[in-house]
Amino acid sequence: MNLSLTLLLLLLLTLSLPPLLHSASDSELRSLLEFKKGIHNDPNGAVSSWNLTTVASLSANDCPPTWQGVSCEGGDGANSGNVTAIVLEGLALAGELKFHALTELKSLRTLSLAGNNFTGRVEPVLGTIATLQHLDLSSNSFYGPIPARINDLWGLNYLNFSQNNFTNGFPTGIRNLQQLKALDMHGNGLWGDIAELLSELRNVEYVDLSFNEFFGSISTNSSVISSLANTVRHLDLSHNNLSGGFLASDSVQLFRNLEVLDLGDNQITGELPSLSSMSRLRVLRLGRNQFSGSIQEELLESSVALEELDLSGNRFTGSLLGINSTSLISLNLSTNNLSGSLPTFVGQCVILDFSRNMISGDISIMQNWSSELQVLDLSSNKLSGTLPSVLGIYSTLSSVDLSLNELSGSIPSSFFTSLTLTSLNLSGNNFSGPIPLQGSRASELLVQTTNLRIEYLDLSANYFTGVLPSDIGNIPSLRLLNLARNNFSGQLPIELSKLTSLEYLDLSVNKFTGNIPDNLPSSLKVFNVSDNDLSGKIPENLKHFPQSSFAGNKDLNLSNGVPDHLHDQGKSEKSKGTIRLAIILASVGAAVMIVFVLVAYHKAHIKEFHGRSGFNDQNTGRDVKLGRFTRPSLFNFHRNVEPPPTSTSFSNDHLLTSNPRSLPGQTEFLTETVEHVLPEGVSASSATVNSNVLDHHPATSGRRSSPGSPLSSSPCFIEVSEQPVMLDVYSPDRFAGELFFLDTSLAFTAEDLSRAPAEVLGRSSHGTLYKATLDNGHMLTVKWLRVGLVKHKKELAREVKRIGSIRHPHIVPLRAYYWGPREQERLLLADYVRGDSLALHLYETTPRRYSPLSFSQRLKVATEVANCLLYLHDRGLPHGNLKPTNILLEGPDYTARLTDYGLHRLMTAAGIAEQILNLGALGYCAPELATAVKPVPSFKADVYALGVILMELLTRRSAGDIISGQSGAVDLTDWVRLCDQEGRRMDCVDRDIAGGEEPSNAMDELLGVSLRCILPVNERPNIRQIFDELCSISI
Repeated sequence: MNLSLTLLLLLLLTLSLPPLLHSASDSELRSLLEFKKGIHNDPNGAVSSWNLTTVASLSANDCPPTWQGVSCEGGDGANSGNVTAIVLEGLALAGELKFHALTELKSLRTLSLAGNNFTGRVEPVLGTIATLQHLDLSSNSFYGPIPARINDLWGLNYLNFSQNNFTNGFPTGIRNLQQLKALDMHGNGLWGDIAELLSELRNVEYVDLSFNEFFGSISTNSSVISSLANTVRHLDLSHNNLSGGFLASDSVQLFRNLEVLDLGDNQITGELPSLSSMSRLRVLRLGRNQFSGSIQEELLESSVALEELDLSGNRFTGSLLGINSTSLISLNLSTNNLSGSLPTFVGQCVILDFSRNMISGDISIMQNWSSELQVLDLSSNKLSGTLPSVLGIYSTLSSVDLSLNELSGSIPSSFFTSLTLTSLNLSGNNFSGPIPLQGSRASELLVQTTNLRIEYLDLSANYFTGVLPSDIGNIPSLRLLNLARNNFSGQLPIELSKLTSLEYLDLSVNKFTGNIPDNLPSSLKVFNVSDNDLSGKIPENLKHFPQSSFAGNKDLNLSNGVPDHLHDQGKSEKSKGTIRLAIILASVGAAVMIVFVLVAYHKAHIKEFHGRSGFNDQNTGRDVKLGRFTRPSLFNFHRNVEPPPTSTSFSNDHLLTSNPRSLPGQTEFLTETVEHVLPEGVSASSATVNSNVLDHHPATSGRRSSPGSPLSSSPCFIEVSEQPVMLDVYSPDRFAGELFFLDTSLAFTAEDLSRAPAEVLGRSSHGTLYKATLDNGHMLTVKWLRVGLVKHKKELAREVKRIGSIRHPHIVPLRAYYWGPREQERLLLADYVRGDSLALHLYETTPRRYSPLSFSQRLKVATEVANCLLYLHDRGLPHGNLKPTNILLEGPDYTARLTDYGLHRLMTAAGIAEQILNLGALGYCAPELATAVKPVPSFKADVYALGVILMELLTRRSAGDIISGQSGAVDLTDWVRLCDQEGRRMDCVDRDIAGGEEPSNAMDELLGVSLRCILPVNERPNIRQIFDELCSISI
């Protein structure tokens, strides 16, 4: 009886429950629910509908209609319950997915998870879902290698793994995917020989492998890529490490269906063959390579119906006669070596960029150009003449940049009546006259200034005169207004307060008078009215700007109510007292230093004797093994017989006195392995230097052990004495050469520079570095380059302009360069940064001026430096000389500022080789450069150097340290590798941070990043990956 009752109750309970999963769809729904478990974050509730209650009323084979992103065969689920598609795109989902759960979906054809935050590795089991035709995992954070079993999906026609963190070589076997039409892998860290990969592709129409680390050449036998060439329409291989030449002529003829070809940002060389056989080509991007020769005329004619052509950043030469193409819309030929005059006609081009070439002649030739122009950039050429008035009435023109030419005359008033113009840059020319704003209101023109859309107006470094019109207040969209270094006069109009969007206002070096208007826009981020004749008080809302923004206005009251000229006088009196005290201290210090030199000289000879007896031989052997060299520092000076005067300057009549304090961040280590050559005109017999620097050094005498290192190898920080250094400039009348400015932020003459008080900061393989203070108080660093180091004038000018265009908050900008009449006079001028180098912060010994950097501070520095490199690399410029002495830490937050970037582009081949040799001696040179016959700085070499610096940040040991251990003496990189292999990473970490409160797992992650940076070049990540990894480290 009890048994029967129990069975009855169980039966009733079963009937009362909702229907369970049914028939053929049972296993598939369970698979989906299992797959859902890998989704840990669903901010929009996208997969919250994936539950059993929503399928309770379905028939056996129905598809769950409320499960977002799930589709079944037949579309409405009436015919079958088999799942055919999972589409969960752009839903901010996160987690580590369980791809093995999808193997039960026997009819799955589409899997698209693009635009989410999924992470983890892609399981090889994904390659067993043989029914897949469309697979899209793009824009996530998947990492690791791409599983080779993906190549078993023989029915796949669309494969997109772009914008992830996949690394390692691309798996072989993709030739199995005979149905594949689209392959997109851009934005990863994949590498491999590009020719081998392209040879495996069959019948593909769309290929995007950009922003990876593929290497090799596309100039290969036509039979290798014939299968791809016959079908491909879109081919993007940009931002890789491709080298060699362009496609061979016989291969070009095979690409009959190609419509888009992008090979930009590689290292491809040689001349372009004829592309007339590519009859369907519409877009050709070859920018930022090393192509040379003349530009094929057919590219500018209708024989190749191009719509976009980018040949910028190469080495093309010749002139442009005309552009006959009727299809070309966008043409970028910037940053080449093109010469001659402007083309007489430009077809139907809408975007034209001929900037940074050597094009000359009268600009009036452009009055016959297409009236459909929207963007025009002719900056940094040698164009002359007056602007044709027709330019301002083009109905579609939105951006004009004619800066850094030799144009003259007045500005056509039509520029200020345009309804479409948003950006106008005429800086660095010889324009004169007033700003024709009044004419736009006084005339009978229909257009009023209130309709103007100008956002950026730069008229700086010209000869404009007159007042700043009050009509300027009727351009409400204005965000940048730069009128610096002109001859404007009169009072500043109160209408400036109407510019509520204004962020940048520079009116410096003019003749403005009166008061600064009150209530200037609160949106201002940059403000400069220095070197005018302004008076009165500084408005309250402008007092947060530095005093340099107001300097040079003798009647302008500072915050304490003292006029500027009286304030400067007070500073001068204080400075005189400081100088007197300094002279007294210097006299005492000099006597002490003489005694120290005698003792040090004696010890140096003893150490040199011991060095010959065997100790240094061990170090030398290590250096040879690592492809490095070590040699004495060649600072051989003679002391002046007569005491020098106290005044200092850059002229040939004065002395240059060094500051009696530790070398600031702008210095190179005095003991860096360099060949010292005195600055231009400095005679060795008249020069002096810190007497701590001995005349002769054994191989290791110039380096001191970093904390914890048993052997001497870390940089030695030497106090610079107050002894002066004589500058005998060869120019007969001080600086008689040419001073070229790279932007509009400064204005001074070569004569001003020659009078500037200065002090030696340090010396390196490039030359000697000084700090110069101009009459207006602005401080610069001046790098006086060594004789024979730099290229010829035209080459130098082109490369300096490119380097000078770099603008980033963590990169110290190059402001100007000086080309003197003699070879000895080549100077680079940059901003002076108040801060010491990362090297000093890491390796400064007692007495310490700085507390040890915390781990969070070190990680911040690492991330900021990586960000700088990413910015440089994105613009096709390797740093080339990355080391801790070129990383300055500014302010209380220790903001990283990068210096000495791209200087290899200014050097001769011998200069480049020496720079790389010095990097090797210091431990920052990538192995592939050390073994190259003609080494050239590269992006991957920058990543290697960054990896070494990351190790220094973590260990507080110098790259050149010799570290003893059970396996013998090894350098820093080998020691860190050894610790990693033995599973004792934390033994590497500086004890100042290892025992702190900051998490050790973050330190472990940073060490892992550093190890990846020094992998062999073919496995080494790019800087974008490294930056992303650094940003992902949380504390």
